[in-house]
Amino acid sequence: MAQARVKARAPRGESVFGERFAVFAECLLTGVWIFVACLGVVTYPAALAAGARHLRRRTAHQAGGLREFARDFRTAVRGGWIVGLAGWAVAGAVWTDVLAVRAGLPGGPLVGAVGVFALIGAVVALLRAAAVWTPGAAWRVLLADAGRRTVLDPAGSFLLVCGPAVVALSAWFVPPLAVPVLGAVAAAAVAVETRYRHR
Repeated sequence: MAQARVKARAPRGESVFGERFAVFAECLLTGVWIFVACLGVVTYPAALAAGARHLRRRTAHQAGGLREFARDFRTAVRGGWIVGLAGWAVAGAVWTDVLAVRAGLPGGPLVGAVGVFALIGAVVALLRAAAVWTPGAAWRVLLADAGRRTVLDPAGSFLLVCGPAVVALSAWFVPPLAVPVLGAVAAAAVAVETRYRHR
């Protein structure tokens, strides 16, 4: 009887491994979808939201594929393009601060440091907002709530800071690798939000 139990457990262990590998592969594929959807320059919030929702469906064993991703992307981009435009404006302001630091202007280092930290916080809040996006949700509300979670959950926020850093390093060493890694960043945001919700 004990042998029968051992034999019964083995296939289950293999299916768990297969399931995890399938989720990993789905993350990489989703990264490619996110990259293509980001080509609209201001569409990156909607692309991340659609990718995160796709991965939530996948981990919940719900049906969904490229068609559902595209539908979610079209829905998210309606208000998300404004968020994308604002993100580029913030990045431009931080770049101006960095130029001020390099020019040696008085107070430049302090202003530059504040700007860089603000940009990092904005990126983390955006990832957290995208991770919980659903059709019909207002981006303003999502970002306000995500900003609070960014401060209240520093451990999760730190993990999400590492995600874009991995993408940047991947792009530096092997540029094509940065594309599928975007899916892993979306998956990390989903995992961080799930962890926060279950705390």
